[in-house]
Amino acid sequence: MALWHFSLILVHSFLERVWNRTSSLYITLYFFAIGDNITTATHNTFHIPTPQTLILMALWHFSLILVHSFLGVDAAVFTLQNRCEGIIWPGILANGGIPQLANGGLQLKPHESVDINAPTGWSGRFWARSECSFDQSGRGSCTTGDCGGILQCDGAGGAPPASLAEFTLDSPLDFYDISLVDGFNMPVSIVPSSGSGNCSESKGRVVACKSACMAFNKSEYCCTGEYNDPKKCKPTNYSEVFKAACPTAYSYAYDDATSIFTCKGANYLIRFC
Repeated sequence: MALWHFSLILVHSFLERVWNRTSSLYITLYFFAIGDNITTATHNTFHIPTPQTLILMALWHFSLILVHSFLGVDAAVFTLQNRCEGIIWPGILANGGIPQLANGGLQLKPHESVDINAPTGWSGRFWARSECSFDQSGRGSCTTGDCGGILQCDGAGGAPPASLAEFTLDSPLDFYDISLVDGFNMPVSIVPSSGSGNCSESKGRVVACKSACMAFNKSEYCCTGEYNDPKKCKPTNYSEVFKAACPTAYSYAYDDATSIFTCKGANYLIRFC
């Protein structure tokens, strides 16, 4: 009886989580697997399910997990939009152990946009590369944001200076920010849609220079070593220049209070320029 009740809780929790994200195939599987095999309550009497029914439930739940893994559950849709006058080459880097999106990079012509689906729990960063030249094999170089001389970064990060749009999805909220900690190479903004919570727009505007950390490589600017502590690593004259121009963007490593935003169940427009 307890096992049956626990199974129902698991099934209900799982279906509720994926209801708005997946196809009706889950419901089809439910009725196909369960059918008339579940003993139900009649005349105010609840019958304990047979061992065969419990085995069937376990097989159904396992099948549901397999289908879920095959279909995937999209946590968000990222729309990358090029509002610049020239071609840009967005780079994408997922955090360790998380699937790379769009093989890590692509080309966007002026005023072109592309939608990219991200799975549940995805986290990583987007940035724009500029003045790139690639051959037919996808090898070449970029003036800013280069990721090892390849079109599809596929796990390689962008060389600073680079303006970053950073995301952590479903933790359980979505966290996102614009970071200029590694310097600036192009204006970028994040515009959430169809979400709930503090879904504010985060912007990075025109500031064309390296970060103090990159320029001087000193612990007090990079918040490393003995300065790897928010109580010791404070804003500097250099980071305040970035902050004045981009009030909602990260200007140094511990600039959390005014720079990170949360949302739930949203899609995100990432605008370059």
